[in-house]
Amino acid sequence: MILAALFFYLFAGVCVASAFMVIAAKNPVHSVLFLILAFVSASGLFVLLGAEFLAMILIVVYVGAVAVLFLFVVMMLDVDFAELRQGFLNYLPVGALIGALVLVELLLVVGAWVIGAGVPKTITAPIPPMDAITNTEALGLVLYTRYVYYFQAAGIVLLVAMVGAIVLTLQHRARVKRQDMAAQVRRTKAEAMEVVKVRSGQGLT
Repeated sequence: MILAALFFYLFAGVCVASAFMVIAAKNPVHSVLFLILAFVSASGLFVLLGAEFLAMILIVVYVGAVAVLFLFVVMMLDVDFAELRQGFLNYLPVGALIGALVLVELLLVVGAWVIGAGVPKTITAPIPPMDAITNTEALGLVLYTRYVYYFQAAGIVLLVAMVGAIVLTLQHRARVKRQDMAAQVRRTKAEAMEVVKVRSGQGLT
C-alpha cells in the first residue's frame, strides 16, 4: 500500500510539473517533449487505477502519434517564435480579463460541486455481470451499450471539426492543372489522338 502511494505521488508530481513546463518552456520542441512526459506520467496513474487499456491507449495514440506529430511539425516548419511573440503586450489586458473570467467560473463550479453519498460506492463497485471479464471488455460493453449515443455524438463533433479544418485550410490555385474525370470519360478518339505525317529528315515544329 505504501509503495502504491509512493508511485502515485511520483507520477502525479511529474505529471503536474510536466504540464506546467509545457506552457512555460520557451523552446517549442522542449514543450512537446514535456507533453510526452506528461502523457507517460498520466498512463502510469491509469496503471495504478487498474485501467491498463487506457494507459496503453494513452501511450500508443497520444505519445506515439499525436505528440510525435506535433514534434515533427514544429521541427520541420522552423517557425520564428520570436517574431510571433512581438506585440504580445498589446493583447495582455484582453487575455488577463478572459483568464480572470475563466478562473471565476472554475471557482464557482468547484465551490458548488457536491458529491453524492452513493457515488463513490457506485464507481468502485463492478458493473454486473462485468466483474468476471477484463477491463477492455468491460469498457467496450459500457461504451457501446449505455453510452453509445454520446459516443456517436462525439464522433460527429470530431468529424465536423475535421471537415471544418480542411475547408478553412484548403486553397485552390488558379494555375494548377486539375484532372477532370467527366471530360476524360466523354472524349472521343479524334480528341485523344492526332496523326501527324513527318517528312524524312525533318522534325515536328
